[in-house]
Amino acid sequence: MSQQPSINIPGNLRDFKLPFVFVVWGVVALLCLVAGFTVFYTVSAESQGVVLRFGKYIKTVDPGLRYKLPFGIDRVVILPVKRQLKQEFGFGTSGASNLSQYSGGNEQEQERSMVTGDLNAATVEWIIQYRIREPQSYLFKVRKPDNTLRAISESVMRTVVGDRTVDEVITVGRQEIESGSLTQLQDLVNKYELGLSIDQVQLKNVNPPAKVQPSFNEVNQAQQEREQMINEANGEYNKVVPRASGEAEQKIQAAEGYALKRVNEAEGDVSRFNAVLEEYLKAPQVTKRRLYLETMREVIPKLGKKIILDDGAKGILPLLQLTTEPEGRGR
Repeated sequence: MSQQPSINIPGNLRDFKLPFVFVVWGVVALLCLVAGFTVFYTVSAESQGVVLRFGKYIKTVDPGLRYKLPFGIDRVVILPVKRQLKQEFGFGTSGASNLSQYSGGNEQEQERSMVTGDLNAATVEWIIQYRIREPQSYLFKVRKPDNTLRAISESVMRTVVGDRTVDEVITVGRQEIESGSLTQLQDLVNKYELGLSIDQVQLKNVNPPAKVQPSFNEVNQAQQEREQMINEANGEYNKVVPRASGEAEQKIQAAEGYALKRVNEAEGDVSRFNAVLEEYLKAPQVTKRRLYLETMREVIPKLGKKIILDDGAKGILPLLQLTTEPEGRGR
């Protein structure tokens, strides 16, 4: 006959209670240990914590060591509110910590392929930089706010690019596209209550499609050469025309100065003649004599050697030196 297994039954209630007490204390200790690990949490310096109690929003806490109700009653979502986040469109940077920073390969090709206002094709790559401004709105107003932001940004960029020509998109209109996209994107983010603030919209590589890239480069080079020649012509114009204008102005001023000089001289001569006439009318004989003497004083020194004789003088030959010695020869 086979033996039946024996079961040890405590002989009294005290022997049964002792293992049960150890089990209870063990469970209590385990609960205290779990509560100790789930009560305290830390919010980093660049983040804020959103406290949820059974999924309902309770409060937003600042950085530091905090506590909450244990056993999953309270749950904390840490959001990097002070960190600048980034999303890339049409390309992707590997190693990104933000899961919504860039899309897959096929989606990237679709994102960067756009049609401009003049019905030309262009490939546009851009990034947006943003921050979480209102954690409560970010978590509860819209489901998957980062994906919503990607869809809004692509829509805004296609709208802005579609209002401009391909030349503006690729060359001179980049800054206007960035500023216009930033304004429209922020307006839509506020309208949808995403709780985000857009810091920057920046265009990266903007090119025509690969098939027409060589032709476009030739056109672009021709336009650059045209601009260079225009600038050189304007430089030569700015160098020659001002110089000619300056010379003309100088001659005009010289002519005006000469005319003013002659007028002043003529007016001076008239004033002097009038003064002499006035004195002459007062004493004609005296004025005639004075004028005669002044005139002779100016004329006689110019006559050279001269001899003045009295009317009654005789024998003037001895007074004249008829022979002269050549210059430079001594006696």
